[in-house]
Amino acid sequence: MTWQSPIAPGLSWYQASVGERPDYPALDGSVSVDVAIIGGGYTGLQAAFNLAKAGVSVVLIEAHRFGDGASGRNGGQLGTGQRAWPGELEAELGFERSKALFALAENAKHYLLDFARQHEIDIEFIPGQLNVAHKPGWEADYRRDAEIMAERYGYPHISFMDRGETQERLGSTRYHYGVRDTGTGHIHPLKLLVGLASTAAAAGARIHEMTPAKAIRQAGGKTLIDTPTGTITADRVLIATNAYIGNLEPVTAAHVMPIRSFIGATVPLDKFPSVISGSEAVADSRFVVRYFRKSRDGRLLFGGREAYTSDSPRDISTHIRRQIAEIYPELEGIEMVNAWGGSVGITLPRKPFAREVMPGVTSIGGFSGHGVMLSNYSGKLYADSILGQGQELDLFKELKIPAFPGGARFRSPLLFLALTWYALRDRL
Repeated sequence: MTWQSPIAPGLSWYQASVGERPDYPALDGSVSVDVAIIGGGYTGLQAAFNLAKAGVSVVLIEAHRFGDGASGRNGGQLGTGQRAWPGELEAELGFERSKALFALAENAKHYLLDFARQHEIDIEFIPGQLNVAHKPGWEADYRRDAEIMAERYGYPHISFMDRGETQERLGSTRYHYGVRDTGTGHIHPLKLLVGLASTAAAAGARIHEMTPAKAIRQAGGKTLIDTPTGTITADRVLIATNAYIGNLEPVTAAHVMPIRSFIGATVPLDKFPSVISGSEAVADSRFVVRYFRKSRDGRLLFGGREAYTSDSPRDISTHIRRQIAEIYPELEGIEMVNAWGGSVGITLPRKPFAREVMPGVTSIGGFSGHGVMLSNYSGKLYADSILGQGQELDLFKELKIPAFPGGARFRSPLLFLALTWYALRDRL
């Protein structure tokens, strides 16, 4: 289930708005380095940047182009905290661990924004996020979640929205309640990725596109990565492939599974000023989350259809347009200028996966749709652990992430059945 190049399905609006991306050469010949990184998304490139600027010899390989995977094609929403609400994590892990994970996510948010500012990367940050309820009976839950974050987690940027405020801010009567978060926002993810790759290369990291890893093996206390054009020998290895692990490494493949997610971009909504009048990002309460936002030039970027196989629908825009019309009937038949898809890495409990899968080989992924800031920061945390500058990554390593049931043969069919059931519950 690796990413296919050229980009498929569909040219993303991000790519159309960025234009030609810088090219980086494929690996040419065998090399020996301190650290080798497989995967050129946020995690891998951040690790490469932070290691290289500290003087560590590092080489990174990406099977396709930087930005062809989820880091360059995602919904662009930062969020706050982990994927689950702090109160949910607290009930499972206890207050101290839940608070530490919340603090990690806040560190991740600030690190991303500071990184972009410091390196003058125009990520088109727009503040604000609305989390909204698609069922009327959840008012108490939303009130409680906002209170817990404000009072127990010291987060003053969140407030409960009653029905009137929710519908006014959305410009839609489809949702019932919600919370407004002014301490986060949304970005242009491909601009971050392109800027990150350039920054990593400028720091001295050797980064290579169009260089797939064919096998990982160990000999003489070293790890060897075989590619079509040479072998990389390294003291340490970071696997940062997330949903695109394929058959490269079995432990990661057992714990991180890909699902397909699809996004569409409309023409600018100049004639519909009431649609998200504050330009916040929006995410709803469905298990199959609908997430949407307005770009800096006023387009609606709408995601919400998932597929639980490696196949992609032939006509993405028809399905996306239908979901838009459910929320905004006045946008029925709105012109779509781009529609695209990609794979999201999920874990069974929807928490990040970080583990040493072989001696000296660490794998990080499975951000489960909450990865824009967490994957970016995880690369920095991996570098910190190598450099002896912190062990914050241990908070992810300590999470109990079970393997998907069914073994290599039945994992995908069982995932399909389970997630299809949850999608059905959303519709009932």
